[in-house]
Formats: sequence, C-alpha cells, structure tokens
Amino acid sequence: MISRRSFLSAASAALASPALLGTAALASAPQTSLRPLARSGAAGAGSVAPKLSLKTLVSQSGLSGQVACAVANVKTGEVLETLDGSAALPPASVAKALTALYALDTLGAGHRFTTRILATGTVSGSSLRGDLILAGGGDPMLNTDHLAQLARALKNAGIREVQGDFKIWDGALPEVHTIDSDQPDHVGYSPAVSGIALNFNRVHFEWKRAGKGWSVNMDARTEKYRPEVSMARMKVARRAVPVYTYAERGGADHWTVANQALGKGGSRWLPVRRPADYAADVFRTMARAHGITLKKPKRIKSLPQAKLLAQHHSPPLDLMLKGMLKYSNNLMAEMIGMAATSKRKGRPRGLKDSAAEMSRWAATKYGASAIRMVDHSGLGEASRVTPNAMLSVLLSAHKTGALKPLLKKVALRDAKGRVIKSHPIKVAAKTGTLNFVSGLGGFMTAPDGSDLALAIFSADTKARARISRAERERPRGGKAWNKKAKRLQQQMIERWGQVYGS
Repeated sequence: MISRRSFLSAASAALASPALLGTAALASAPQTSLRPLARSGAAGAGSVAPKLSLKTLVSQSGLSGQVACAVANVKTGEVLETLDGSAALPPASVAKALTALYALDTLGAGHRFTTRILATGTVSGSSLRGDLILAGGGDPMLNTDHLAQLARALKNAGIREVQGDFKIWDGALPEVHTIDSDQPDHVGYSPAVSGIALNFNRVHFEWKRAGKGWSVNMDARTEKYRPEVSMARMKVARRAVPVYTYAERGGADHWTVANQALGKGGSRWLPVRRPADYAADVFRTMARAHGITLKKPKRIKSLPQAKLLAQHHSPPLDLMLKGMLKYSNNLMAEMIGMAATSKRKGRPRGLKDSAAEMSRWAATKYGASAIRMVDHSGLGEASRVTPNAMLSVLLSAHKTGALKPLLKKVALRDAKGRVIKSHPIKVAAKTGTLNFVSGLGGFMTAPDGSDLALAIFSADTKARARISRAERERPRGGKAWNKKAKRLQQQMIERWGQVYGS
C-alpha cells in the first residue's frame, strides 16, 4: 500500500506548486495495475481471442461470485456489449469517480476550502482580550505544516497572549465516528470525519525496543514537524491477540497493542476518532513553539461574531480530486462529497444522507436511477451501482471533458507483471477494491484510436459475508480472488480493443 510518508510528501509538494497533490494511502486496498493471463508468444495486445464471448471469459477465469460489465463508443454513445449490465453490485472505489463529478458540478473546479483563526474581543498591544477560535472549513488536506503556518501568522500579527479561551469549531460538516463501522478499529482508511481534519485524520504510532520493553510515541508528523499528541495514547499489552484494541475515555483515543506483534521496532498510521481534539492538540503545540500559550481547547457548536486573524486555503478542487482519484483517499471523498451536499441542500445528517442526495443528483443529471450509494468513497459494502448506470454517467462525463483528465492511467502488464509500455490500448480509469469486490470504470483508447467507455464490476458477496470484522484488513483468499478479478478485467479490455478498435 502507498506509504503514509510518501503520500504526505506528495501532498506538501503540491501545495508549493501547481503540480498534482498527493494523498494519504488507501481507499480500501492497494492500487494495482491490471494483469493478464499467461499467454504464449510476445507480450502485448492479443492475449485473448476476440471470438471468446464475455461469458466464456468469466467462466474460464475461475472467479467466484458475479461479474457484470458494459462498454460503449463514447463518440456515438452506442452500447457495444453488456454482460448482466443491469446487475447492481458494490462499486468499491469506482464510486469516487461519481463523487468527483458531483463535487465539480456543485462546487466548481476552482473551489477551495478555508481553515481560519478567529478572535473575539479586542487586541491590545500583544494581548488578545477575548477568545481564539480554530475554525475548520472542511479541508481534507489540512496537515501539521499548515497549522504551523497559521501559528506563525498569529505571531506575525503581534499576538503573544490570549487572555480568553481557546476554542475549536468543526461544525462545517457532521461528525462521523468512522466511515464504515464494519471495518476494524485500527485501519487507517476508515477514520472519523468532521468539519476539520488533520493529516487525513491519522496519527503516527512508532515503537522501538527499549531494554526488555518498548518505547512508544504518538505524533502528528509531516516531513518537517513531529509534534507529539496527548489526545491519542498507546499502551503495550502483554498478549498475542488481538493486535490492537481501542477505547474512547476522558476525551482521548486510548489504544493498546500486543507486545508479541511489535518485534524490534516499526511504525504505522492509526485512525483518529476525535478530529477536532486532534487538530486543537497540534495547534496548541505549534502556537507554544511561537511563544503563544493557549488554554485547553473547548469545542463549540456555533461560530460567534469574530475577527479574522489568519487563514489557510486548500488547493483548488480539481487538483484535490485528481489526487483523491489517483490515491483513492476515502476521507477526501467523504469530506468533499458532504461539502457538495451542504451547498446543494444544507448540512447533511451524515454520510448516508449525503450519499442519498448524490444518488438523486446522478438520477436527475445522467438518468442513472440504478445508483444507490451509502457513502462517497465506496467503502460501505451496501452501495450498489449497475454497469449500465455507470456507463451512462461516463458517456455524459466524456462529452464535457470533466472526468477523463482527472483519472489515473492504468498500465497493462504482461504475464510476469511487467508494464507493457508499447501496449496499443491505453486506459484511464478508476479502480476499486474491497474484500472479494473489484471494480473498474473509465475509458480506454483502442488500437485504431477509438475511445470507449467501460464499467466492470465483480463481487462475491457470500464470501465477503463470511469474513469476521477482525479479518477485514487481510481476509484469507482475498488477495487471490482480487488477482483473478484484475486478470479478467484486462482480458475484457484486450478483447474489446480487438473487436471494437482494430
């Protein structure tokens, strides 16, 4: 999976230049390129005989569960071929392509999210005679560096003392304890959601061997800063399993980790369940580094009349969406999706309410009534989309040119997993992976230059239902099933390239 550090590095680089932002790991699974079946002869297109039907390919794939797909010519809109195109299956992270279109249509490509430092009362000399407020604006890319910049701006404004309270407001979006409650507590791809997020609502846990035990650290690191946090705490427990336990006590996230799972040392990112407290904790540290001492934070439900002291703007939405789709970041999808709903109809009650509004929007705008989403990331297994509905969205999106530039190029590979750089078929699409669920939605350019839209969904819901909550991160048989699904996807793509584009 994409490492947390590489993601944050890419994100920080994007803020300093117009280049693409990065994002923290992980939607539901690692991003992998499509893989073909082993074949005789030279690597390249033509690994699948065009005379083989889609049903035959599915039958020969050995993939359990259900497979459904649809493909169309984007120029004429003609649907060229379908297999159970009206079957409603989980879209997994392919749903993020829909969320991107929803956000662009509602918020606009140039939209930016703003995090503010506000003050009540008056400033006399270097003293603020009133309260200081950290106000979240729904920015899913806010990180520790940005809070450090805001603290520095406060110092540059001449503030050295805050006589009143330090308050934090996260009411721009509803608070959600976890994106998908069926996921294990410790997985970083299902953090809490609220109107303020920091470091994609993940805290860095690091451990090192120290004598007969371990020294542990919880921090909010970026490449530049590593402030320790007090709102997330870790205790090493003498046991083998479970590896992690979680409990919320006294306004803090309390974790334990099994000593037999630690080894000599290592690190991983854990989800944050109290985003506002996390952001406030780190901002207090950054303010203290600039000589400004703040009281313990107090959460507020509404914003009072206040003066703006400093602010931080996110990158423009189109750049954020490109990163969201490339790295399949769940938190970005949920926050951006709920922000779009907030603009359309007011603050949603939660993820399901917001996702239902996006589904209604898709039915109205694209005639795609067979879309039933329970979130904006595709992490929730109850979401359902048919290939025909997704194809309708893709065909319309291709006409406006809004989606394809944001999609990641998907490399086709030979039987040994090597990228075929000279492959005559080019694919730009959104992949999606859950346990025993695989999806692909986007566009391919055939050897003759024809552009096709495609949607492929595969799911073994029975196998998925047998997985316990504790096994959700790495279920037995899940990796092998996914490889078969990816292999079948490439076979279908190569077949369509030969039949409809040569």
